Amino acid sequence: MRICHVSDLHFGRPAVPEQIDAIEEMIQRERYDVVAISGDVSQRARAGEFQRARSFIRDAEKVSRTICVPGNHDVRWWYAPLSLGDKAKMYEGYRQYISADLEPVLHLPGMTIVGLNTSHGITRRTLTWNMRDLSIIGFLTTAQIEHARSVFESSPAGDARVIVMHHNPVKGELSQRHGLKNTRKILGAFAEMGTDAVLCGHDHQEAIHYVEHTKKGTVISTAGTVSNRSRGGRPSSLNVLEIEHKQVKTTTHVWTPDRREFVAGAVKCYTR
Repeated sequence: MRICHVSDLHFGRPAVPEQIDAIEEMIQRERYDVVAISGDVSQRARAGEFQRARSFIRDAEKVSRTICVPGNHDVRWWYAPLSLGDKAKMYEGYRQYISADLEPVLHLPGMTIVGLNTSHGITRRTLTWNMRDLSIIGFLTTAQIEHARSVFESSPAGDARVIVMHHNPVKGELSQRHGLKNTRKILGAFAEMGTDAVLCGHDHQEAIHYVEHTKKGTVISTAGTVSNRSRGGRPSSLNVLEIEHKQVKTTTHVWTPDRREFVAGAVKCYTR
């Protein structure tokens, strides 16, 4: 199974049209089994931004199965800060244009993919002493983790188990920050349920991590942004995962202005 993992497209002012065009051409040419989008399809959760994202997804659906989850930029948190207000309005635009399902599940022969919504706006769980963290930090509830466990347990034995979520559970190299709260607990839960790969974004820098556990390891694919908001001046990027019976192979594709395309770079292989 081949997965094209993109994140943080930020349709709106940060989007770079030639990069989006290049990804759309790449998807049509390569015909991946799955195109996974780990959130932040918009910049300000505006209708026009969501409409462009819907067009991107619709074109991908012509040749691949797709799965998408919300990012923090896709949530109109100001409608219900600290859960005071109309929480349904926070996801109104996303549900109207992208998907009514915030936590989609995708079943393919040999693979089960579970989408988890880590973008809950400003809540008591996401508050820190840093004011810049407002609306930025993500979290998962126990109920969400149990939902993923239940889906995996009801899937065929031997299926590759993949989770798609927005916030990064491993510190970014440049940011030195987790995007997700309670990362040790959550990564432990993912390992215990036999997760082969976690696809995330948020950090705006490409990275592949391998978290080892007593039973098995989990590949963490952090796709860089495809916009002009890349961290530290890094080029835009995406990751491609090839999940086989005994291994997970990852390839990072980096935007190359001279060639005006995403060029395959670092390749890593991990035992399942």
